[in-house]
Amino acid sequence: MKQVLSSCSASISELKKNPTALLNEAEGAPIAILNHNVPTAYLIPAETYEWLMDKLEDAELAQIVVDRMHEKEKAVEIELDEL
Repeated sequence: MKQVLSSCSASISELKKNPTALLNEAEGAPIAILNHNVPTAYLIPAETYEWLMDKLEDAELAQIVVDRMHEKEKAVEIELDEL
């Protein structure tokens, strides 16, 4: 059985009836959408999704920095006027 990674859950039928009420009731927390008591999706507010995307982008950029730090020895120093 899959673990439910949320303190709130709702069936697909409940979601169909009134998704806005579910979001309001959860007060910003993620909602596990269950099908036959198995989580099939998570419903999160737009603000939470945007925050997650920002964090994911930050992590990707941090990885680029780490990768490029290993290339530092290959760098060629030049003066700004030379550009």
